[in-house]
Amino acid sequence: MQPAALQGHDIEVVRPVKTGRFKHALFDFDGTISLLREGWQRIMAPVCVEAVCGSNAPTPEMVQAVERMIDETTGIQTILQMERLVEMVREHGLVPDDEILDPYGYKDIYNDKLMEPVNERIAQIQSGARSQDEFLVRGAVAFLKALHARGLTLYIFSGTDRHDVRNEAAILGVADLFDEIWGALRTVEEYSKEKVLQELMAAHSLEGEQVLIIGDGPVEIRNGHDHGCVTIGIASDEVAGHGWDGAKRERLRNAGADILAPDFSEQDALLAFLFNESGA
Repeated sequence: MQPAALQGHDIEVVRPVKTGRFKHALFDFDGTISLLREGWQRIMAPVCVEAVCGSNAPTPEMVQAVERMIDETTGIQTILQMERLVEMVREHGLVPDDEILDPYGYKDIYNDKLMEPVNERIAQIQSGARSQDEFLVRGAVAFLKALHARGLTLYIFSGTDRHDVRNEAAILGVADLFDEIWGALRTVEEYSKEKVLQELMAAHSLEGEQVLIIGDGPVEIRNGHDHGCVTIGIASDEVAGHGWDGAKRERLRNAGADILAPDFSEQDALLAFLFNESGA
């Protein structure tokens, strides 16, 4: 049964959660707060298909295999996705060994293509042609400020390279709301979302119910679920910047999301539920 605080609202509580004790909140960035990288999957997919097929024509099965890999790895560091790509290239055997790149080579190809629309969007913001709000998930900034006002310490932990996520958070005007912004480094030994979460919980002697994990990818939701944190899956239609993305919603549910929302537009009801408040 939907909790009374959320009846009539477009927010789904998948399983009972302990509320009211939160001290820290970790946010994914792309697709959860920022829309600057909207469409990255459409850019990564053909890069991967071309890498696997080489000079051969792609088959529908090959395209589906790539799309499945991208879906399953959404939220992890790009270099780890590229490691999976190298495995796929070798498994299918369509590219001569001496033409197979290492993960960093494929990452460079993908990143160069991705940054073309990202840099164009940043330039539009900086010129005043478009506003920051157009590249933010609906209600995200107000939700961040509301958590901050309630005394939570906020963090970003992203699969995007650290220097890029810090720059893009600044471009969107949200960087100052976070105590720390973590992003991908060169190796998984240096950085992963799970590593950040484990170290944060140990450093502050936190119980899971004191930590909120908010993201649109299965990786951070699964990490949070595994450590007993309260997880909020943001299943937003990134093209519109609000409203449900059905496929994302199902992935997040399967990953262990406790709560699902399409965006932050009904934050008053969500905050009332999370902090045991009335009258919101």
